[in-house]
Amino acid sequence: MAISLMERKRMLDWVNLLLAACLFVSPWIFGFTAEMIPTWNAWIVAALLGVFAVAALSVFAEWEEWASLVLGLWLIASPWLLSFAPNASAMWTDTVLGVLIAGASLWVVWDVHHPHAHA
Repeated sequence: MAISLMERKRMLDWVNLLLAACLFVSPWIFGFTAEMIPTWNAWIVAALLGVFAVAALSVFAEWEEWASLVLGLWLIASPWLLSFAPNASAMWTDTVLGVLIAGASLWVVWDVHHPHAHA
């Protein structure tokens, strides 16, 4: 049974919401709450990603996917731009979650522009 474009998109929006929740709790899980910059970076990006994911679940707008992609790319780059070097767990958490978020967002954008690929 083929899954429609909107069902795939909705599923990936739920994935982004789950990733936002994971990012939000990551400072506690991976023990970097004592480091203010990585912690606040995780919380702010998680909150923004969560807002975009909830908005995308309500009504589809392509800009929300592009905004999520930018947040994912920011997570990938932020350990170097904000000098997380002393904290490897914060660095790896942001990088891995950033790749997953960017990948999910790119998948939705690609899917929207290439619906025939799943036909």
